[in-house]
Amino acid sequence: MIDLPLKKGERDAAAVTRVSGSRLPGSVMAPAQAAPSPRPKPSPPPATNLRPAKGRFEPANFSSGRGREPGRRRGRVMRRAETMVHQVLYRALVSTKWLAESVRAGKLGPGLRVLDASWYSPGTREARKEYLERHVPGASFFDIEECRNAASPYEMMLPSEAHFADYVGRLGISNQTHVVVYDGDNLGCFYAPRVWWMFRVFGHRTVSVLNGGFRNWLKEGHPVTSEPSRPEPAVFKATLDRSLLKTYEQVLENLESKRFQLVDSRSQGRYLGTEPEPDAVGLDPGHIRGSVNMPFMDFLTEDGFEKSPEELRAMFEAKKVNLTQPLIATCRKGVTACHIALAAYLCGKPDVAVYDGSWSEWFRRAPPETRVSQWKREKA
Repeated sequence: MIDLPLKKGERDAAAVTRVSGSRLPGSVMAPAQAAPSPRPKPSPPPATNLRPAKGRFEPANFSSGRGREPGRRRGRVMRRAETMVHQVLYRALVSTKWLAESVRAGKLGPGLRVLDASWYSPGTREARKEYLERHVPGASFFDIEECRNAASPYEMMLPSEAHFADYVGRLGISNQTHVVVYDGDNLGCFYAPRVWWMFRVFGHRTVSVLNGGFRNWLKEGHPVTSEPSRPEPAVFKATLDRSLLKTYEQVLENLESKRFQLVDSRSQGRYLGTEPEPDAVGLDPGHIRGSVNMPFMDFLTEDGFEKSPEELRAMFEAKKVNLTQPLIATCRKGVTACHIALAAYLCGKPDVAVYDGSWSEWFRRAPPETRVSQWKREKA
């Protein structure tokens, strides 16, 4: 069973939080309401077993309703339920205050690792240099340029299972580690959700994003250091979860089957094709036919924090995106698409898939009639 950094009461409460209700600070809401026990005595601790059903997670009531279950069986059921809760209801977000307290208490180590996943466009800022100047104490630098498929002609494609396992293992991360990811972007969060999704797509569920990012860590006066982290290497086993990943062929097939909703996270201008793709050679702007535009910046507050689940849910509803139905997220290179996956997760939908190749691949491979853009008309 994975040991999560949740307080006891907080962990139990997370198991029974309603999608439509309030959430715990820094924690994800339960995808479904836990079924209450019909027996007034004794009162078992709340727990929910979550099982895939028709593309979403639904609660299963373990109580038979025929009286008291044998103690041994009930114990097994509760342990199994708790394990499932831990696998699904880990914190998608942690607060700067929580992380600062963890650092101060000396909790960073094999059970809790922090990663600086900053990346900036060439010629702007230097992520590794800034990391070496100051970072969260104990944090390691996650170089997304090193942890990708460099042989692919498309941008930022996932590495192999073996590559990812070796890379994060050298950062001291095992399958029992809770990973917290942040970046230093001025928005508060840019590349961190991509690394959050990478861990999830390789089968690791105990991973969180630092809400507010390094921007707010500094603003709130939390400690920084220039000392590089040198963790002891660990063994990490990566298992690709194909349900969270979509390929070009699958997205192409979906244009006909329409089994999945498709949401593009880029700015409206790049989506429509009225403004260019930044730092791109031979890549016109535009979008995949049938996709809906939800710019990832809109998921963040002006202060760089993730908006509340209620606000996020209203945003999806305004775009007529049904969170009870299958969903694919896309962007230019599979990075900001992960903001859509994170926002949906905070609304109780943990199964959003990301089209890894995104527009970078689609523009170069897809039939012209599947690409929608005003770029050529604007240029003319």
